[in-house]
Amino acid sequence: MSKLYLVDDHTLLRDGLRAVLEAAGHRVVGESADPTQALAELRDLGSVVVLLDLHLGQRSGFELLTELQRRAPEARAIVLTMSAQPRHVAEALRLGAVGYVLKGSSASELLSALEAVGKGQRFLGSEVAVLAVQGLTAPGDEALDTLSVRERQIVFMVVHGQSSAEIGRELHLSPKTVDSYRSRLMGKLATPDVPALVRFAIRNGLIDAENV
Repeated sequence: MSKLYLVDDHTLLRDGLRAVLEAAGHRVVGESADPTQALAELRDLGSVVVLLDLHLGQRSGFELLTELQRRAPEARAIVLTMSAQPRHVAEALRLGAVGYVLKGSSASELLSALEAVGKGQRFLGSEVAVLAVQGLTAPGDEALDTLSVRERQIVFMVVHGQSSAEIGRELHLSPKTVDSYRSRLMGKLATPDVPALVRFAIRNGLIDAENV
């Protein structure tokens, strides 16, 4: 039996997941649609498995993956998403996800993922394993590799319209520090303004155009 925390912006889906998971003997100890709230609660839950969607309205699950490594290291994340983009799979693995399951998969595959992660293993379904290889080996913009984890996180937040003050509150940074990060990352990526940064993020599979 695993302790689970659900992060998805669809209440109905969370309700359905809870029913399936608890029927299989797992315990859902919390849920949220918001990465900031989820992180605050996960910091106090210790060893827990997080089932995490990548698309959270105007927020990104990548934000939470980044913060989990720093502020809730005992939590292990399984991405549960509709996104079958190779770059999304590769980025999730880079940011510490221990599993990746597509929402079109069967309940038995999700339960298999939980069993594997409970044993300290990673889990990628056969289809996702192929996507991971494609994402990790596909040629991309070399500038992306120059970004730090924090800079990648700020990219996600900037392209979703968050101001420096909003980003600073969530990341516990001063607006001036956020501005410095923004200036540095935009220089690295040769993106002179936010629209150019958005185009870069879409082109490199960091975000979907429909979620901007």
